[in-house]
Amino acid sequence: MNAPDEPLTLRDPQALLERALRERPGGDLWVFGYASLIWRPEFDSDEQRAAAVHGWHRALRMRSRINRGTPERPGLVFALVSGGSCRGVVYRIEGARAERELERLWLREMPTGVYDPRWLPCRTAEGSVSALAFTLARSSPAHTGRIGDAEMLEILRHASGRYGSTLEYLLETAASLRAHGIRDREIERLARLAGTLPAGR
Repeated sequence: MNAPDEPLTLRDPQALLERALRERPGGDLWVFGYASLIWRPEFDSDEQRAAAVHGWHRALRMRSRINRGTPERPGLVFALVSGGSCRGVVYRIEGARAERELERLWLREMPTGVYDPRWLPCRTAEGSVSALAFTLARSSPAHTGRIGDAEMLEILRHASGRYGSTLEYLLETAASLRAHGIRDREIERLARLAGTLPAGR
């Protein structure tokens, strides 16, 4: 997740926040991180655990026209898309601070309402928790569908936005997953693919 900026998705973020608050399980707030929320969470958590979500997978298939690309040359960021499974990190925020921290998180992740926030069961070594996850519908205009390696290399070579390049985002995510002992074969494959880029890119 990387502050999505897809302008074609015009849904009211406040209404989505209010719905998420209504549906939130009682007690502490849990948030599932699968990409940049692992290496740059930007909220204060009281605990973090390795976690797995089933029925969803991490995919570099969400267009970014501001943060990791431009309108003329869109970049990509990860999204949680239906199918498969995903290992990541869940963060616990104590209940007294939950609403305030969730509002902060919303400003980062939901400025245009592009994601479909869901409360998903996350398996951890200490038991299952219901955590907020930012998913992306395959029908969303921000979802790219399948991307071939030639097109992916073109994006990795050239797409860059206000927060840096898509390549930097990919490699940062790959490094953070390795640091947490998480294997993601597709990310590792993309990182190897990126290794064919010229030095300094």
